[in-house]
Order: sequence, then structure tokens, then C-alpha cells
Amino acid sequence: MTYWLVCNPKAGDGERGREFWLQHLAAAGIPDPEACDFEDMDWAARVRNQDTVIIAGGDGSVNMGARLCREKGATLAILPSGTANDFARNLELPGEPDALCKLIAGGTTQRVDVAEYGEGIFLNVAHVGIGTLPARESGGAGKRLLGRFSYVVELLRRLNARRGFRATIRCDKAVVSGRWLTVAVASGAFFGGGNEIPEASANDGQLDVIAVRPRPLFQLLFTFLLVRLNKRAPKRTSTMVHMKGQHCSVHTGKPKTVTADGDVVSKTPLDVTCSRGSLSVIGPRVVSTSAASGGDDGILGSF
Repeated sequence: MTYWLVCNPKAGDGERGREFWLQHLAAAGIPDPEACDFEDMDWAARVRNQDTVIIAGGDGSVNMGARLCREKGATLAILPSGTANDFARNLELPGEPDALCKLIAGGTTQRVDVAEYGEGIFLNVAHVGIGTLPARESGGAGKRLLGRFSYVVELLRRLNARRGFRATIRCDKAVVSGRWLTVAVASGAFFGGGNEIPEASANDGQLDVIAVRPRPLFQLLFTFLLVRLNKRAPKRTSTMVHMKGQHCSVHTGKPKTVTADGDVVSKTPLDVTCSRGSLSVIGPRVVSTSAASGGDDGILGSF
């Protein structure tokens, strides 16, 4: 078995680079991983199904590692070094570098879902609407200074500047149409730097769609806080809709930008299918935000 270490030097604040992780991996019993990067992919042809690909970076780098691991049948390990690190939250990875590297050396694996769309995949979330703005416009000094809160700051700055867009959202048996501020299709239980999706996990075989209608800022914030405090989808309000299904689609009147795992990837229409348990990852467990399951129609609630 070979360990492959891939570091993104541009991820996060840049303090946890290749040398940092090589030292901690060696102390954990992995002294000589094959160090490589995504700019020169010649090494990828040598990856085998018994290997472990260790990604030190953010969610975008983890996405690239996941694609390679699925293709080769290898196992993905994550050293969270980005801004949001949402996929790592699904695995309850330890925050201390020493503990994290010991976990990788121990080899405890889980199977998680992967969301497939067109020729691409995502592990966390795909956005249409205002949710694409952090990936498109936040960055540089502001992103380094504010970290994961830069996503929230960028959204709050723009909330009153959008009237929304028209779209039809289908999720297995459920269909809703209307004007939306943003639509998020998620494979795991976290997005946007740690925001929880109620009643979700990265291995439930389901996609979660969170669709937000244009509303006054106070109403949006109130609903957001309600979800955060209760950690479940409220049964009735007119601000958001939460849907679940193995296959989901978003069709808009005009083409809209789609981002996935923090990168701009395509335009609508967006059609996504959940590939259950198709990725092997290192982690102690897969986090679930609820033991409850959705209704037969695929809609958990409007809130």
C-alpha cells in the first residue's frame, strides 16, 4: 500500500503546508508518503485500489481527490486546511494534527455518498442563485481574515440586492415552482462553513435541497436562526423549502451559474443523482444531524 500526499499551498491561511504535514505524518507512522500535487498529474496513473490518497486542502481540493479515488478504487484521507472544510465535518475528524495523522495511520474507513451531475461530482453542496456569490466573489485578504465567516458576510451584504429567479425544483416525487433567492443541493450534512442541514448525513443515500424564497432581511435571518437553534426543519413558514430525494433537478427560466464544492462548474439546468456509498474515506464515523427520516413525498417541510 502506498500513501500519496497532495497539498494545496493556496488553501486557507497557507500555514499548514507540505512540510508541516510531512512532519506530523512521520510522527504518526507514515514516514515517506509520495508527495505530489494536482498541477502535475503524472503520478495519478500509479495509484492503486489499496492506496490512500491524503489531501491537505479545502473542499475544492478534496473534490479533486475524491474523483481520483473513485476512479482508482482508492481510499481518501483529509487533512483539513481550507476555509470551510465542510466535508471533513461530516466525518467528525479530530482538530489536532497529531490525532488526525494517527487516525489516517490507523486506517479506519467509512463509505459515503457522492453527488453526480453531468461529468462532475460534489461531496458537499451545489448552489444556484445568491449562494454562488461567495465562490464567485469572496476571496483574497477578506477570505484570509474572516475565514469561513467570509461566506456569511458576502451573503448578508447581497441579500437586499436580489429579487430572485424563477425555477422549478424536482426531487423524486416532489415538485415545487416559484421565485427563489438561492437553491442548494447537498450530499452531506454541512455547508457554508459549518451550517447544519436538518435530518441529513453523508451516507443516507439522499440529496437534500434547501430552497430560499426572496424575503426581507429580518425574516431571512429569523428563519436561519430558527433552524440553527432547533436543528430541524420547521413545519410551516413561507421562507424556505426542504426536500429530499435520490435524484434532484433545478430548471431555471434563464441559464444560471452553478457552483459545486466552492468552484464555478456550469450553468443550469442542474440534474443531480446521489451515488450511495461510492467513496471510501478515512474517518471515525459519519455524522447525522437527525435520526428522523423524511415523508413519502420527499418534502420535509416549508420553513
